[in-house]
Amino acid sequence: MAISVSAVLLLAIILVVLIRQGAIKAGPAIVAALFGFFLASTGMAPSIHRFLNSIAQTINGIKF
Repeated sequence: MAISVSAVLLLAIILVVLIRQGAIKAGPAIVAALFGFFLASTGMAPSIHRFLNSIAQTINGIKF
């Protein structure tokens, strides 16, 4: 698990740098995809999943 957390942190730093430079092209998109892949294998995945589900339920409950 320590290796995957380190990979997630490294990819997150790379992603932030690339976003700040405004250089989002094919390479940065691959880095973002890898970031998501490694993030899904960390202990944060269930919390992120619950958070996204709660946002989806909130949006679904809005009546226009």
